[in-house]
Amino acid sequence: MTQKVLALASPGGHFVQLTRLLPAFDGADLVVASTHPDYASAAPSARFALIPDATRWDKLALVRCAWRILRLLLRERPDVVISTGAAPGYFALRMGKWVGARTIWVDSIANVEELSLSGAKVGKFADLWLTQWEHLAAPGGPGYAGSVLS
Repeated sequence: MTQKVLALASPGGHFVQLTRLLPAFDGADLVVASTHPDYASAAPSARFALIPDATRWDKLALVRCAWRILRLLLRERPDVVISTGAAPGYFALRMGKWVGARTIWVDSIANVEELSLSGAKVGKFADLWLTQWEHLAAPGGPGYAGSVLS
């Protein structure tokens, strides 16, 4: 049976890093989700879902984002949810557990000094929790397995 993977990230560097991970899911039924419709071209063999962006400073946008991600998860029922951040990825991992998905968080390489806020909060809900900086790895997580952009 083919695994269904939902790969979701915020725009910019988060999404670029996510696209670098997509070859690891060759052969999977892949759904890619992000906040900009032009990003659909980054994964032409995948289905694309548009989600609203949100930040911690806009509570209403957070609610809209979470609701849309929940609907996406209920429709797709992925086996695996992977994200490189930020707020939309946090919601996808948290709610992905509700539909029985295994979850993977890869914190952005931009977070050199400390984990991102989303990355620090989502760790206890991720089945695999990774940082791209060896000095940020810690017993109990996050782990370090290399850098996506190296």
